[in-house]
Amino acid sequence: MESNETRLFIDDTTLRDGEQTAGVSFTVKEKKEIARMLDSIGVHEIECGIPAMGEDERKSIRALVDLGLNARLITWNRALISDIDASLECGINAVDLSLSVSDLMIRNKLGKSRGWVKEQLRQALGYAKERNLYVSIGGEDSSRADLNFLAELMGIAQSMGADRFRFCDTLGILDPFTMYEKVKALRSAVPSLDIEVHTHDDLGMATANAIAGLKAGASFVNTTVNGLGERAGNAALEEVVMALKVSCGVDTGIDTHRFAEISRYVGRASHRPVPAWKSVVGERVFAHESGIHADGVIKNPKNYEGFDPHEVGLTRLLVIGKHSGSRGVIERYHGLGIELSQEQASMLLDRARAFAGKVKRSLRDSELLHLHEGLCSSLAA
Repeated sequence: MESNETRLFIDDTTLRDGEQTAGVSFTVKEKKEIARMLDSIGVHEIECGIPAMGEDERKSIRALVDLGLNARLITWNRALISDIDASLECGINAVDLSLSVSDLMIRNKLGKSRGWVKEQLRQALGYAKERNLYVSIGGEDSSRADLNFLAELMGIAQSMGADRFRFCDTLGILDPFTMYEKVKALRSAVPSLDIEVHTHDDLGMATANAIAGLKAGASFVNTTVNGLGERAGNAALEEVVMALKVSCGVDTGIDTHRFAEISRYVGRASHRPVPAWKSVVGERVFAHESGIHADGVIKNPKNYEGFDPHEVGLTRLLVIGKHSGSRGVIERYHGLGIELSQEQASMLLDRARAFAGKVKRSLRDSELLHLHEGLCSSLAA
């Protein structure tokens, strides 16, 4: 994103890291539908599973390969020959080879040394490239790793033909400023190797960190629909794409109009319903209740909406509740086929506010109609 010429690539990992959400399991049918949806909107790459998990996983990956999608399919693997062979069995042409790269994990998880990690990288990468695979080297726990060691690993990877390096904020502990600095430093150290950023949302900064990494020079970013993923989840596809578009003025080429549809489907398939207030795709993101906001939106939606709801497959909704104003009441009843005078709107507003205070929510259409009937009855009496 350093220039208008830089192209960014979305690698969606809903079918891998998203499915690693505790308690989530997609059927083959669901995986195929999710893959088709992602492919249809222009997602560039889909991380589709872990072949080493077993034959059932490999069958589902083969089913995805057989779809003949435009998006590149890539699998997640440990940096082991056996894992690479399992991916080759599935007809896959691209692999992510994951290595723990922080001293903490090298010592406490692997019981190994930096030298062992470098040798493992050479063996696995060499094996993969001999078989003409596209290779992303995944640096697990990159955010806590020594930058000089990461640069050394990237140098080895680049010299042996790796296609990119995945900088993983595995624990979701970085802030966007530190993410920017680290990726910028690596970009400068090994400028000829593409960098991918993989961020987690443990502190609520996955999307911000993803954008920061891209601004620092990364050209690939991992996402998941609805931000699914281990623990607090990953950077959400819909958030990253719309943040790039609205905040950064960068068009990824993704068709965003089906975001709400895809979000709902993945929500059902994962048994993780999409919250009404979910950024970008929540059904109430474009709901306006406050009198000032409703009046502003009625006059010009741009007053209180950063982008048109139709861009992501949603619609605007004027809500009548405790904080509504008369302009919103008039417009809302107009939508129900009822034209109100200013006097009628003022009287209905008092009744609607009182009702909303009792039930602690906005009013349903049936309740609005009931209030109107009551008003008409009282005026006729």
